Amino acid sequence: MHHFHYAGQKLHCESVDLAAIAQLHGTPTYVYSAQTIADNYRRLASSLTGLDLQICYAMKANSNLAVLRHFANLGAAFDLVSGGELRRVAAAGGDTTRSVFAGVGKSEAEIRLALETGVFGFHVESEPELARINHVAGQLGRKAPIAIRINPDVDAKTHAKITTGKSDNKFGIPLKHAAAAYAAAAQFPHLELKGVQMHIGSQLTSVTPFAEAVAKVVPFVAELKKLYGITYFSIGGGIGIIYQDALASGSQAWWDAQPEAERPLTPEAYGAALTPLLAPLGLKILLEPGRFLVGNAGILLSRVEYLKRGAAKNFLVVDAAMNDLVRPAMYEAYHEIVPLTRDTTRAALKADIVGPICESGDCFAKDRTLQAVGEGELIAFMSAGAYGYTMASRYNTRGQVAEVLVSGSRFELVNVRESFETMVAGEKIPGFLKI
Repeated sequence: MHHFHYAGQKLHCESVDLAAIAQLHGTPTYVYSAQTIADNYRRLASSLTGLDLQICYAMKANSNLAVLRHFANLGAAFDLVSGGELRRVAAAGGDTTRSVFAGVGKSEAEIRLALETGVFGFHVESEPELARINHVAGQLGRKAPIAIRINPDVDAKTHAKITTGKSDNKFGIPLKHAAAAYAAAAQFPHLELKGVQMHIGSQLTSVTPFAEAVAKVVPFVAELKKLYGITYFSIGGGIGIIYQDALASGSQAWWDAQPEAERPLTPEAYGAALTPLLAPLGLKILLEPGRFLVGNAGILLSRVEYLKRGAAKNFLVVDAAMNDLVRPAMYEAYHEIVPLTRDTTRAALKADIVGPICESGDCFAKDRTLQAVGEGELIAFMSAGAYGYTMASRYNTRGQVAEVLVSGSRFELVNVRESFETMVAGEKIPGFLKI
């Protein structure tokens, strides 16, 4: 469910006509729905009732300061993967002491920053990392709270680039070696064993891999509770969102029309499957969702530059590009593309939707059929709230786009469009390169 819908023939975010945002702030522009974020958060939190639950938003999905403040106000903690993300949480007024620090390559500087700022726990990916955290904590005269990430060797059946729980992935320590890793960690004087962590992948559309992984790891977690008195079990994130039929899925009528066997994974189904497995542990349960909370809460506004009619096919050239939204080029990902003004009297147009970058890979969709649109008209890429702006680049010296947050009938620019002057501000031509 989300709050993007047509009011009459105009596409709205909550109560705001998206064309008004495009007119005021230009395109390309990311637009986020505060109400959708809040609904997703509360729905997930209520789906695991009876558990001592702590939701740590995986901010790599969308790290805009306004979005982070919104999550902090909702009561979320955060899942961090860099020192920069830690600083963002602090800058947004979030609670770092309830947040967890993950990632396979934490530097000494990042570990030091996390210890000095305060985090709920380090999610450790390898035995060498244990030694590094112990070393830095010793220098500061502190004990570092840690949980080791377990790799359960469960196939998440998702895209190869976003699966993380198989034995050939770079993440975590294999379950068969985990007991030895905890025994070794217990010998370090500056480490405090607080929990266990796992995460098997992203954009999972079935509850089965989640249940399989949790069931596989729970006996080991129970044993660790007896041996070391651990207090939490983090089961990661990974609940998928709807990319096909994204706009229609914002209505209850669409959900009601789906056959039960084909209905997309919901928080309710997730909670119903996992709560019975987790409740007997008597531990705090951490979730680290990202995409589920923000993916369908955001869109990318874009303007049509040209309709190029070729001999073999049509090309709809828009002002957004792969540097703004890289998922289609990187993952062959699908995003629904809809017009901001709906007109059922128009003929259908079949075309490749492409950006202006000088690469054939700068293509959002091939042979996509949509309402005919022409130069200057506006479109929206749905389901773009996760891994959109955070994965953007300046390729082709294209500045980072603007971001807008909507709440009810109000909207505000929460990140200005990057200027050329800002892009080159840190660059310098050395004196020995004289004209």
